[in-house]
Amino acid sequence: MENSIVEAVLKQYPFETTSLECAPFGSGHIHSTFRVKVGGNLYILQEFNDQVFKFPERISGNLQVLLNELQPGALPYELPLPVKNKLGEFFTSISGRLFRLFPFVSGVTKDSVDNPHQSNLAAEAFANFVKVFLPVDASLLRDTIPSFHDLDLRFRQFEESVQTTDREIDSETAQLIDFYQKQHDLVETYNAYTQLLPKRVTHNDTKINNLIYSEDLTRVNAVIDLDTIMAGYVFYDFGDLVRTVVCTEDEASHNWAQIRVDLDKYESLIEGFYLPLIESIESEELASLTFGGEMMTCIMGLRFLADYLNGNKYYHITYENQNLHRAKNQSKLLQSLRDNRPQIQKLVDRVGVRN
Repeated sequence: MENSIVEAVLKQYPFETTSLECAPFGSGHIHSTFRVKVGGNLYILQEFNDQVFKFPERISGNLQVLLNELQPGALPYELPLPVKNKLGEFFTSISGRLFRLFPFVSGVTKDSVDNPHQSNLAAEAFANFVKVFLPVDASLLRDTIPSFHDLDLRFRQFEESVQTTDREIDSETAQLIDFYQKQHDLVETYNAYTQLLPKRVTHNDTKINNLIYSEDLTRVNAVIDLDTIMAGYVFYDFGDLVRTVVCTEDEASHNWAQIRVDLDKYESLIEGFYLPLIESIESEELASLTFGGEMMTCIMGLRFLADYLNGNKYYHITYENQNLHRAKNQSKLLQSLRDNRPQIQKLVDRVGVRN
């Protein structure tokens, strides 16, 4: 980023900028992120991508709700909300570009967990986020990405893409289309839960790389990437953890026969997520959590396959069939989750017995 832009942004904040250092930071794909040193203090400076998040004012409003409700020391880690500028606003506009400044939190980020202990810490951190904001009226939050996790909508969009695609449907694609069409029972379960369960303040993007671990990986220092905080169902947050943690292969893997559920990591997620919430949320919500893993895996598979059928217009690809292969990867994980339902329920029951 140009030094003149950095200086112009920082002048909008209530501190001296006589000494300034700036360098790119992290590996995020949505916002451009930099670490800046102003005097003796470190901050994270982001140029905000309003092509992906089209409602920055909703993000500001949601974060203000959190700021109003969060009591000091309520969370066992930091929740780095943006620093307000001289106008008392989270966003700073310079030459038609939007910027934000965050306090810097030291530690390490990871794209995958190495062992069940790390996944347990992740689950506990995200569960504590849900728990702290349980008293907040979730209707105060506005959708920053409308219908983000609406499985019913995503299934209908997938079906439309099947009907309108210009792709030649080969046997691999036909098998995947058939697999996902047979997941309609998950849509029915999703619709039933949305009629039964309360909406909560949820993070909605509970990937491992949205945590900052301590350098020695013994605790979580911060939960980050708060743009997707909205009203949602608790199974969204547990489900996205399951999808991104328990698979024996990463999302890009073509080792189809090796893609399955790591039950040790799944058990660590159950312990980390259930225990903080087991006395605080409704029994129906607890019962819905394992559905979240299947639902979030299904929704990503549907989105990958629909994007492939639509000509790869949404997700960045490095080769033509990448979204097709991503959808196949998710289908293998989803099938393993379904096949392991009895074993997963035993893990849930075991946690319940311990309490």
